[in-house]
Amino acid sequence: MSPCTDELKLVALDKDDIEIVSAHVQDALVKIADIFWQPREHRFVMALNRFDWMTAVDAKTEAKADYRRCRTALRFERVNGCKCRNLDQGKKDARLNLLAVEFAETDSPAGIVTLTFSGGGAIRLDVECLEAELADLGEVSAAALCPDHFTAGSVTA
Repeated sequence: MSPCTDELKLVALDKDDIEIVSAHVQDALVKIADIFWQPREHRFVMALNRFDWMTAVDAKTEAKADYRRCRTALRFERVNGCKCRNLDQGKKDARLNLLAVEFAETDSPAGIVTLTFSGGGAIRLDVECLEAELADLGEVSAAALCPDHFTAGSVTA
């Protein structure tokens, strides 16, 4: 692994912000063991290997594509509850493919954050208000393929 040269750091405080975060984490790979719900701190943290879509766009214009994944943390504060659906928490080494992160306001500013994974898995966070941070941790690894939702099996790289 090599260090990340253009480390990404984003804060999300509203629906528009979380849509930008969602675009950056689309097709991120997540191990079950890297998902942490901390109820006493009202915090949810997830380490993931996000596909670097910004460099992928540039790479498509070059003769040899240089795709990469960045080790990244996604953190939510002011979380009052966390529920999982269709995720086997006993399989700590299982890898998930994160598709989207969405926020729906229920009683402003409170709402629900939904992290949707391929295969029907989801994590639902009940939040007092939306307060999220996405931050690269500095490690980058090569990705063999660019995720393609129209080609089966291409998101495993």
